[in-house]
Amino acid sequence: MPEPISGMRKPVTTSRLRAMKSKGEPIAVVTAYDYPSAQLAEAAGADVLLVGDSLGNVVQGKETTLAVTLDQIVYHAEIVSRAAKTAFVVADLPFATYHGGIDATLANVARVMREGGAKAVKLEGGYEIAPAVRASVAAGVPVMGHLGLTPQSVHVIGGYKVQGKQAEAAEKLLDDALRLEEAGAFAIVLELVTDELAARVTERLSIPTIGIGSGPRCDGQVLVFHDILQYELDPHPKKFVKSYANVGNIVKAAIAEYVTDVKGRAFPEERHTFHMEEADPQRLYGGGASDK
Repeated sequence: MPEPISGMRKPVTTSRLRAMKSKGEPIAVVTAYDYPSAQLAEAAGADVLLVGDSLGNVVQGKETTLAVTLDQIVYHAEIVSRAAKTAFVVADLPFATYHGGIDATLANVARVMREGGAKAVKLEGGYEIAPAVRASVAAGVPVMGHLGLTPQSVHVIGGYKVQGKQAEAAEKLLDDALRLEEAGAFAIVLELVTDELAARVTERLSIPTIGIGSGPRCDGQVLVFHDILQYELDPHPKKFVKSYANVGNIVKAAIAEYVTDVKGRAFPEERHTFHMEEADPQRLYGGGASDK
């Protein structure tokens, strides 16, 4: 059972996450994009809240994450960070914000931390981003890596495909993971990676692995808030997602009932209505004799 959220629960830190891996205690990560979702996820016991650039898909309705801007990540990170009291908040650096040189990368990282209030940033990629990881960590910023299916590189990868099926690709991913760990990453997300490879990477690393569609042998798991709740219309089934409620249908039914009440003049009722205390309401609008 997750720890109850109260004044007794200590804030989650990078050292605590590493200790959880050492003890074999699974890490629960939930994406969050706004204040109420962050509050609810933390109250439910989530260890980490991820402000993912998946907001491009989930919140903005776009096909990829590529259009998400740094300003948008900062905006959502600030809201989530304000709601989080004990959970560890990680924010994605969006597409093309950490490949333009160390100075530019650190300036973008600083915005996410200073303005967004995040505790850490997440970067997609392997050996090629190791310098950015190393520089960010040297500047005092915890960095989470992201390997396997990297949505910001979806057009290079050729679509949303499972990664690590062939030996050569698996060896490269393992090498990338080791390089990210050496550069100072405190954890690595493994997305749509074969179970066998995810288990191998998890065993080789001293830092936690967080799986999404990568089997049960990672040190933790992450799911999108809206997928957990089916908080959308006509969701596209994903093999790696387990939904625990169908909030979308509940919300739609409730709003439909409201619309019906408005159309039928059943809302608002007397109990929702306010009245003046004046004995003669006309006086307020200039119709009374005392207005002379």
